[in-house]
Amino acid sequence: MEKIPNGRYTKELREEAARLVLEDGLSAGQAAQRLSLPKSTLESWVRAAKAGKLGTIGKDRRPLTEVEIELAKTKKELAMVRMERDILKKAAGVFRQGVAARYAMIEAMRPTYPVPALVQALAVSMSGYYSWRTRPPSRRQREDARLAVEIKAAHRRTRESYSAERLQADLADHGVHVGVCRIKRLRRELGIRCRQKRKFKATTNSNHGLPVVQNLVSQNFAALAPNQMWLTDITCIPTDEGWLYLAGHKDICTGEIVGYAMSGRMTRNLVSESLFKAVAVKRPAAGLIHHSDRGTQYCSREYRKLLHQFKMKSSMSRRGDCYDNAPIESFWGTLKTELTFHRHYQTRQEAKRDIQEYIEIFYNRQRKQKKLGYLSPAAYERRFYQMQKAA
Repeated sequence: MEKIPNGRYTKELREEAARLVLEDGLSAGQAAQRLSLPKSTLESWVRAAKAGKLGTIGKDRRPLTEVEIELAKTKKELAMVRMERDILKKAAGVFRQGVAARYAMIEAMRPTYPVPALVQALAVSMSGYYSWRTRPPSRRQREDARLAVEIKAAHRRTRESYSAERLQADLADHGVHVGVCRIKRLRRELGIRCRQKRKFKATTNSNHGLPVVQNLVSQNFAALAPNQMWLTDITCIPTDEGWLYLAGHKDICTGEIVGYAMSGRMTRNLVSESLFKAVAVKRPAAGLIHHSDRGTQYCSREYRKLLHQFKMKSSMSRRGDCYDNAPIESFWGTLKTELTFHRHYQTRQEAKRDIQEYIEIFYNRQRKQKKLGYLSPAAYERRFYQMQKAA
């Protein structure tokens, strides 16, 4: 902030200013504001007038010429204009936010700029500002403070992965009912954002001579009940020991990861283990559609024998089209965005424990999905069977 030049005042001005306080009954602050004088300067004149020494102030200074007076006045006005410009540069955004936002800006800037200059630049009254400082928080402000704590807790509870809409459902489950627009505003004020996505490494090798089957799904990812359609794929997680390969099977109806397996090698045993786990847990009826890409693991004779043994209908994506397997690809993106991209794994075993906890505890049983009516896969499946039993 540029310093405002010290004023040079005439004897007559000092006398008239002191008379406003001593005889007309104005306070020093009111008189100083009326005359555009520093309050401390006027108070010193009043003290001198009471002591009968007002006439001695500035006695030793030579009288200013008209040119010097005009120059001092111009310098002061220029400094005030520059100060107002700097204030408006920093506070221009608050004019559309209401008077309370301007008061808050004045409070933040008062260590740098004088309050009279701030209230003038922001077009508010001095009395209004000081009244705002002493006023207790309103009911809405108190509610916002409480909601801010709830939102921060929910953000941590949901592993920093929920949008405002899903956060609203999570808060409702914990007895906090609030509008989504209010959540968005408070998240913005708190600087809360969801974790961001990154690019992924391809793991599918379709350049082989193994037999492939027809695409029975054709991007129609719909199932009327659980265990009618499973999608499967492989992804990889980096560790200091090398890649950890993860195979998974996802139920298209509930969104649940029904089976998964992890290994340091990307072999047919990896995908077979994932399938065995899914079958052991869900016991699907004959005719389940098993959809995968054209990777060598899924096209192998051993894996095709397993599908035949479990009486599943095999379906495969078109070559090089990741959209044909979009739901399981979406899960890999979610897993990496919400977990592995924010971890550094020294060993494969460390990564396995983290991923297992994410899938078993968070994703399948806690993480709400919009397409499931903001329910977790486990809660959606339980409700599905309850409704079917009631019918």
